[in-house]
Amino acid sequence: MNSAPRAASKDSGAAHVAPRGGPATRKPWIEHVPGSVAGVVVEIGGLTQLATQVLWSAVRRPVGYWRAVRDEMYSVLRLSWFPMILAVLTFSLMIGLLGLNVTNLLGANNRYGQYFFIQNTREFTPWVNSMVVAGIVGAAICSDLGARKVREELDALRVLGVDPVRELVLPRIISTTILTPLLMLVSLAVGVVCGLFSAVTYGGVPSGEYWATVFKNLTTIELVVAVLKSATIGFMIGIVGAYKGLNAGAGSIGVGRAVNQAVVIAFALVFLIDLAFNMITLGLFPELQTVR
Repeated sequence: MNSAPRAASKDSGAAHVAPRGGPATRKPWIEHVPGSVAGVVVEIGGLTQLATQVLWSAVRRPVGYWRAVRDEMYSVLRLSWFPMILAVLTFSLMIGLLGLNVTNLLGANNRYGQYFFIQNTREFTPWVNSMVVAGIVGAAICSDLGARKVREELDALRVLGVDPVRELVLPRIISTTILTPLLMLVSLAVGVVCGLFSAVTYGGVPSGEYWATVFKNLTTIELVVAVLKSATIGFMIGIVGAYKGLNAGAGSIGVGRAVNQAVVIAFALVFLIDLAFNMITLGLFPELQTVR
């Protein structure tokens, strides 16, 4: 007869331990943010955390990974050199012909070299080179790390006391950071030669006038900014590909979705970084806005 009152007393005691509105019912602040905004915040936080971890690991102990970096650089170069040259060659000829149509209408074909070189250095070549690296190298990094996660290799490394970020992520990011500006310099040379071909064959511009206007606008600031921009983009491509690969979903479908998301995010960030570098550079060095 006393069992029911005792059960009731126990229930009332449990209700008394966790009162309504107490600390036990408080939700994290992220749950009050809309889902789309919360997803973006989580992605940015994860990318920032991985980038900080990679930089700290590289600076804290800068030994033991350079052989892997060399192998990754060879792999990146083997994958991307031909598509990069082909893309730059095709787009340079196309942009060169369109630019000659404009300068021909203005009667300024002899000034074509300086305009083509400025656009080629600031906008066109870094953009094409970055797109090739993001579409090929970034996708390769994401798919490799995602496949390793699906096969539970990352968990096995952690059980063995090996840091997957240092062993697998760090060499890939350093290789993309170094090789992206080097590939950009090669593509810049290819673009300048394509501009010369367009100017001489289609625009009737003497090669001497073309090279004179190119070298008159070839400054150290232009090259340094282009190299720094490409290095930043290469680092970002490696971080995005590695983060998406490390957090890929289960199965081959999850890896495919992670690769797709990594490429799309990298493409978007390439535009943002390119815009930010150009605005900062023209603000710090306003003399670059003057065509020589």
